[in-house]
Amino acid sequence: MSLYENNTTNASVHQVHHQNHSPLIDSNYPIFYGELVILGYNGNLPHGEKGRRRSKFILTQRNVPNGVKKSKHYVVKQPQQTKAIQDKGKHSISYTLSRTQAVIVEYTPDNETDMFQIGRSSESPIDFVVIDTVSPDKPVGDTLAQQSTISRFACRILVERNPPYTARIYAAGFDSSRNIFLGEKATKWQHDGEMDGLTTNGILIMHPKTTFCSNGNVIDDIPNSGQKYCLWREVSVCGGIYAIRETRSASEKGDKIDLETNILKDGTLIDLCGATLIWRSAEGLLRSPTKKSLEDMIDDLNAARPQCPVGLNTLVISRKSSTLCEKEKQPYVYLNCGHVQGLHDWGQSKNSNARTCPMCLSVGPVVRLTMGIESSFYVDCSSPTFAFNPCGHMASERTVRFWSSIAIPHGTNGFHAMCPFCGTPVSGKLGFVRLIFQDHVD
Repeated sequence: MSLYENNTTNASVHQVHHQNHSPLIDSNYPIFYGELVILGYNGNLPHGEKGRRRSKFILTQRNVPNGVKKSKHYVVKQPQQTKAIQDKGKHSISYTLSRTQAVIVEYTPDNETDMFQIGRSSESPIDFVVIDTVSPDKPVGDTLAQQSTISRFACRILVERNPPYTARIYAAGFDSSRNIFLGEKATKWQHDGEMDGLTTNGILIMHPKTTFCSNGNVIDDIPNSGQKYCLWREVSVCGGIYAIRETRSASEKGDKIDLETNILKDGTLIDLCGATLIWRSAEGLLRSPTKKSLEDMIDDLNAARPQCPVGLNTLVISRKSSTLCEKEKQPYVYLNCGHVQGLHDWGQSKNSNARTCPMCLSVGPVVRLTMGIESSFYVDCSSPTFAFNPCGHMASERTVRFWSSIAIPHGTNGFHAMCPFCGTPVSGKLGFVRLIFQDHVD
């Protein structure tokens, strides 16, 4: 059973997590494997969560296992006429070698695993429908004209139904006929008698080297937060790990990386070439802050009654990312110095968007503060007293340092660090700023 087969599953899983009970050992709830969260959305899609199109997909054990495993392979001259291809009840992968030759790999049901598929297609085999993530810094007209680079059947994840519920990722997903086709021009090869290949734009993954999230407040590894991750790798159709290609759709595969696997770890990043996801395991989420704990931290910050030094009015940080405070209460941050104030006209330049901070006289941009409420992006449980530059999303120090040091794939060739809550590329020397409140003024 997946999240969208039963609406009560979503509530059950979140209720368990929020009560800090392990869903893996509570018999009152379905076994919770983990969740996939799309970077760039702060808890909700801009136009709302609809069916299989969501910012987050929760994986729970299915009532009936639907996993598959390799059975046999053989060479054919006309793959479309092959019984395995025509049989919509049988899973198979077709590797086209030439116009007159193809290798068919048949798969049989595996009662030991559950399969979940991700892609752009809205067809029924796709459990999690993902479309291209649009960065807020891009003009709307530019994004509408762009063609999606996410595959209709991008990848599949197989999770073992027995402890420790190991999850493995593979490039490409089975279509409505339960087939995967790698055409004549697709990158493919044969090794030790087994066929394998890559999809057009590839599925990239990046594993953490150490624990992704710590529920303590230890920050001894802050300066080297980016070193907590391995390099980006590409995963093949059969789950092999390879160095990334020269360009995203290059015909030559990268070198095989034998020391790494396709087993997902808590915090593994998955890039679909147009959207990036993070895998959070059930165990990892128990170390993460909950939405309620983040809201409680905001209540604590508001309880200190931060004040605007110019308007002398009390500022209020909203507990919800989509909710705006009253204009006179909304806090803003000067991105060059970190001083938090209300919106006022003092120090505003007539010829630019730069403002002069009345506290330290530094000149720079100002942005509205917004709470980073998607708890899956946090790498610790510390208070959100920092903000990303230039978007103003608040998070803990370790969280902003971590994401500001991770290069996320951008387009078909580029990489950039970005705010995980909105997808805006970070800027400035650090990519973030420490928030300085004028509080406890009563």
